[in-house]
Amino acid sequence: MEGGIGTGRPQVRVHVGGCWDTRTRCRPASADQARRALAEGIEACTHCRPDTALGVLD
Repeated sequence: MEGGIGTGRPQVRVHVGGCWDTRTRCRPASADQARRALAEGIEACTHCRPDTALGVLD
């Protein structure tokens, strides 16, 4: 899960664990947490496609 810039900012993007496009603002999340975030509208990384990896598609 990638957080926004600044303290207390909400999550802005979901990544797969080995994604090359993660930044220093990322923290680990369980598969259930990632699915929930995607269902709530948090963007999926366009490079690693966690929505596809987790079976969560629009």
